[in-house]
Amino acid sequence: MLKTLLSQLGQYKKTAIATPLLSILEVFMEILIPIAMASIIDDGIEKGNMNHVILCCVLMFGMAGLSLLFGILAGKTSAYASTGFACNLRDRMFSHIQTFSFHNIDKFSTAGLVTRMTTDVTNLQNAFQMVIKMGTRAPIQLICALLMAMFINFKLSMIFVVAILVLGSILALIVSRAMPAFTAVFDRYDELNASVQENVSGIRVVKAFVREEHERSKFTKAAEKIYEMFIKAESIVALNSPVMMFVVYSCILGLSWMGARMIVGGSLTTGELTSLLAYIMNILMSLMMLSMIFVMLSLSMASARRIAEVLEEQADLVSPAQAETVIPDGSVEFEHVFFAYGKGKPVLSDINVRIQAGETIGILGGTGSAKSSFVNLISRLYDVQQGCVKVGGKDVRTYDLETLRNEVSVVLQKNVLFSGTILENLRWGDKNATKEDCIRACKMACADEFITQFPEGYETYIEQGGTNVSGGQKQRICIARALLKKPKILVLDDSTSAVDTATDARIRRAFREEIPDTTKFIIAQRISSIQDADRILVLDNGRIDAFDTHENLLAGNGIYQEVYHSQTQGGGDFDQNGGEA
Repeated sequence: MLKTLLSQLGQYKKTAIATPLLSILEVFMEILIPIAMASIIDDGIEKGNMNHVILCCVLMFGMAGLSLLFGILAGKTSAYASTGFACNLRDRMFSHIQTFSFHNIDKFSTAGLVTRMTTDVTNLQNAFQMVIKMGTRAPIQLICALLMAMFINFKLSMIFVVAILVLGSILALIVSRAMPAFTAVFDRYDELNASVQENVSGIRVVKAFVREEHERSKFTKAAEKIYEMFIKAESIVALNSPVMMFVVYSCILGLSWMGARMIVGGSLTTGELTSLLAYIMNILMSLMMLSMIFVMLSLSMASARRIAEVLEEQADLVSPAQAETVIPDGSVEFEHVFFAYGKGKPVLSDINVRIQAGETIGILGGTGSAKSSFVNLISRLYDVQQGCVKVGGKDVRTYDLETLRNEVSVVLQKNVLFSGTILENLRWGDKNATKEDCIRACKMACADEFITQFPEGYETYIEQGGTNVSGGQKQRICIARALLKKPKILVLDDSTSAVDTATDARIRRAFREEIPDTTKFIIAQRISSIQDADRILVLDNGRIDAFDTHENLLAGNGIYQEVYHSQTQGGGDFDQNGGEA
């Protein structure tokens, strides 16, 4: 895990190394100050030597100045290194997520990924900054102060050793109890973020059903649960401060009592006791810093594991070493294909079909009949468990993924538009497309007719999620975007469900006339959307029930007949004469 995380330091390695070096120099300067202070008392004040006092004061001022300078530089380099580290982590995580297949993404919730890239990275950033600065300073200061105390008076320095052992044991116990508590808290954060995301994305439904109070109640319960868990975790960590203060005051009292007796006995000077008191503060400050580091680490270890999980997740769909980069045509073939999500039962079983380039294939089936799963295998959004899917006569697993997905254009069931202008959204299909190319694609998708009615036309700004356009308009923009790729295979996954039948017919006619060589797969619930297809594939519970023309299916397939009659007995589709959902 540490190797995975630290590999993201990148260009900030030098500043990450410079920080502890500067911190060490800062400590060395601080450690010398009590020696000069003792010399002022013993060799200056008590002997009446003012020149020595002035010399020691100048030295102390110089050492304090250097310590301050090194501290400032260490603070700057640690801030630069930690923020850069966090930036690299977020960038790497985002880039890595882009390589994930749908199967990889299914392992992490959207809210979980957001939490990892925000809260978790911030926790790790703060911990990293503390470790490279205070994590070096504290142990070095502790060791140096302890050695100097032993050099001054070995017997009295044993008080420090006992304090370190006692405090170290208690801190280890606190951290061991706190880490599991913080780990549980961050799992709850994912649930809380998921609740917020679900509420915001579905706010129209919430308001339509007047469920604001229900959503508030659900969120409050989730927030209160995190509150309770944080109180439990923080109450464990809070023990650190009173324990620390108890040890500090115990050490000061013990040192003062024993030191005073030794001064009276003549085995210790006043200056040496002053130095020991300064060193005890150095030691205890070091212990306090170490305790803060341990607390921060206990908080950040859960975050570190969650980030490492994402970075170490291996994409299960990758291009082969000697990948094919040319797809000859849009022919598609399924040979004894079995497919399941994870370790569940197969959703597609023994699928065998052969489709020629340029054919239009309709796909019909009830809910859960694996229509979307079928087309997802063509562009290799998932891999089959058995058998193979061929495009252009070659197994899709032999192609370069980018090449394959550029030639297989998919309009998914859930249409997504991104914030930006209509033109910018269209150019997702082809970043180099001219405005004329975009207009042509929109005319084929029957989108030009409503885009030109907007005051700003193709420069109309689309709000996040496409909330300022209707469902049918969104679908047609997405179809136009897919057409701009000029694919060999076009997949419409129920992508005209919000479009009236008249417009749907015009889109299909444009496909026949404008892209006759493109193989087209049309998943639809309406018979009218697929009855003109060259052949229609009827799926039932993940198996092929029939694969034939509209006429033959209507004459001999029970499922097709049932769907057809249920849609036509009422006099046809409700919007046959136009209109838009």
